[in-house]
Amino acid sequence: MPEKHDYRFSVAPMMDWTDRHCRAFHRTLTKRALLWTEMVTADAVVHGDRARLLGFSPVEHPLVLQLGGSDPAKLAEAARIAEGFGYDEVNLNCGCPSERVQSGAFGACLMVEPDLVAECVAAMRAAVSIPVTVKNRIAIDDLPARETLFTFIGKVSAAGCSVFTVHARAAWLKGLSPKENREVPPLDYGLVAALKAARPDLTIILNGGITALDQCTEHLETFDGVMLGRAAYQTPGLLGEVDARLYGEGAAVSAPEAIQAYEPYIAARLAEGAVLHSMTRHMLGLFAGQPGARQWRRILSERAPRKGAGLEVVRAALAAVEENLPAG
Repeated sequence: MPEKHDYRFSVAPMMDWTDRHCRAFHRTLTKRALLWTEMVTADAVVHGDRARLLGFSPVEHPLVLQLGGSDPAKLAEAARIAEGFGYDEVNLNCGCPSERVQSGAFGACLMVEPDLVAECVAAMRAAVSIPVTVKNRIAIDDLPARETLFTFIGKVSAAGCSVFTVHARAAWLKGLSPKENREVPPLDYGLVAALKAARPDLTIILNGGITALDQCTEHLETFDGVMLGRAAYQTPGLLGEVDARLYGEGAAVSAPEAIQAYEPYIAARLAEGAVLHSMTRHMLGLFAGQPGARQWRRILSERAPRKGAGLEVVRAALAAVEENLPAG
């Protein structure tokens, strides 16, 4: 676990996707990427089944717990609990546009309440020694983006937050679904670049619309880090190149190497009663664009959900891929 965070590359928190099985799998492909949990509400952390909500494997470090909420005292308590579990960082969600988050008056709604966010950040920082960071949008609805973003960052950074992951789209809370919010409002990388230029003292990570490592390399000339979401999940093979290309460390990790490294984790979770499909669903895109990808997906999709399915299913799927590889 690095002593100091390196924010160069992160895999975004994604509801129903980046669970502990997904993160353990991603870690077989990259040792350096900063991994994030799905968003967990502060209420759930304080009152819920903490082992289920917060449990993770040591291999997942460095690991960020993303919290949702707007009550400074509850967020501080949740941050304390997270630190006790061994998380490397806690992040406050100020960017999620879902109706569930809106009804709880947090997520992207907080973009118009920078004073409250500053209060939350101050309370969390007072409670823990690990970093407290914020993930936010550039604005919400038809508010002026530059004024909204710069005011928000100014007030929240004054409370001691120095690391911001900025999704370069406004969140549209009036009439757009969360899916539409990922695609409809235009990206404004230039505004986020202007923020970085105005606040060189802050660590600014760019999120939104990034799908390839070539883009990452280009953005890293301007920003302190980049965050990939769906591309990292749907085509996880690209993660195998992250350490070599973005950190200059080691060789690229191949898909078969990642599978071999993931097998002990799968075996351990199966022994604890987990079902194979809960782990292999995160691997479906591993061979995307390669010969045999369809057979890989088909075998895992059909056989992994079956009762008693084990590692033999993963090995059969890999064998089907290898049969399609060109000779030589």
